[in-house]
Amino acid sequence: MPKLSERGRQMPASPIRRLVPYAEAAKKRGTTVYHLNIGQPDIKTPEHAIDELRKLDKEVLEYSHSAGYESYRRGLAGYYQERGIQIDFNNIMVTTGGSEAIMFTFLSTLNPGDEVIIPEPFYTNYNGFAVTTGVNVVPITSNIKDGFALPPIEDFEKKITSRTKAIMICNPNNPTGYLYSKEEMEALRKIIIKHDLFLFADEVYREFAYDGHEHHSVMNLEGVEDRVVMVDSVSKRYSECGIRIGAIVTRNDDIIATALKYGQARLSPPGLGQIVAEASLHTPKEYFDEVYNEYIDRRNLVVERLNNIEGVYTPKPTGAFYTVVSMPVDDAEKFCQWLLDEFEYEGQTVMLAPASGFYATPGLGKQEARLAYVLNKESLEKAIDALEVAFKQYPGRTLEQKETYQQENSK
Repeated sequence: MPKLSERGRQMPASPIRRLVPYAEAAKKRGTTVYHLNIGQPDIKTPEHAIDELRKLDKEVLEYSHSAGYESYRRGLAGYYQERGIQIDFNNIMVTTGGSEAIMFTFLSTLNPGDEVIIPEPFYTNYNGFAVTTGVNVVPITSNIKDGFALPPIEDFEKKITSRTKAIMICNPNNPTGYLYSKEEMEALRKIIIKHDLFLFADEVYREFAYDGHEHHSVMNLEGVEDRVVMVDSVSKRYSECGIRIGAIVTRNDDIIATALKYGQARLSPPGLGQIVAEASLHTPKEYFDEVYNEYIDRRNLVVERLNNIEGVYTPKPTGAFYTVVSMPVDDAEKFCQWLLDEFEYEGQTVMLAPASGFYATPGLGKQEARLAYVLNKESLEKAIDALEVAFKQYPGRTLEQKETYQQENSK
C-alpha cells in the first residue's frame, strides 16, 4: 500500500480536541462535562443576524465573488472606519474563517522554509497552518510570571536569521488573554522596519479589551502600511463560530491580489455565512456592552477562585476570554485526561486544554492548562468546585510555590 504524505505525518493533532473521546465517554457514563477547553461561547448570536437567515428569499444559493460579497466588504470597511482604521473595501478579502485567512497570508508572503517568529504560548493551530504551508515557526517564549507580556525585543533580535520573513502576534492573545500595549506594538513596528519583515496580527478578539485598556490595531502603525496584515473573524465577536467567516485586511495590494488567486481556487467563502456576518454589522452597542460586562464578571470569578486554591496560579487577563493556569500537577496532559477518564465530583467534571500544545518549545507548559471562561457563571462556579476537589485527589499532585508568580505580577 502506498505511504501517506510526510506533510500529513507532520501535521499536529489539535490538543484542544484530542481529549474529546474521553469527554464523550464520560458523558455516556452520565457525568456532566464542563467544556472549558474550547473557545465556543455560550453567548447568544445576535437575534437579528439569525432572523436574516429565517427571512432569506433566494431561489439560488449562488457563488459570491472570490473576495466576498462587495456589500459585505463595504460594510466591514465601515465597521473598521468607525474604530479608527481607515481602509477601503478593496483592502479586504473575505475568507472561510480566520484559519483560511492565516493560511492564505502565509501562502501569499512566505516561501517553504521561511521562518515566522511567534511569541509562545500561541494558538495551537498556527503550528498546523505552518506545516500545511511549509513555513517554520520560530517561538519566542513569554512567561506566566509577568502575565505573558511581549518578550524583550532583544529576544526577537537573537532569533532573526536570513530565513526570517515575518513576526506574528495574536492581540488580544489566545491562549493567555494578554493585550499588547501601544509601547509593545511600537517596538514591533521598529523591528520589522529594521529587519525588513512582515507583521501579521490575529485580531479576532479585538472587542474584548478590559479594565480600561485600549486595543491597538496593527493597522494603525505608521510607516509600515505595506508590510502589515490583519486577520479577523466574526466567530467570537458575534458568537458565530459555525458560520466560518473571516477576513484578510491589508493595504498591500499585492498581498490581496495574490491571496485572491488562492481564493479563486476555492471559488468563494460561505454565502450563507456572509449573509449572517453582514447582518451582524448592525448589532447594537447594547449587545456588546452586555457581553463585555458578562465576560468581566466571568473573568473575575475564575481568577479569584483559582488563585485561592493551594498551589494554583493564573494571571488576570486583560483581553479575550482565556487564561493560562499553573497547576500543582506532575503533568497537565495526564491530569486533563484523568479529569475525564477517572474523576468526577457530584456527577460532574471539567475539560481543559493542556498548555503544552500551545508551545512550540518542547517541555514548556507541562504544568499549565488553558481555561476558556465561555460558560455562564453558575457553570463556572460548579466547574471550579470540581477542579478544587480534583487538585486534592489527583495522584500526581505536587505543590509548587506560586508566591513568586504573584509577586512578579503585582509589580
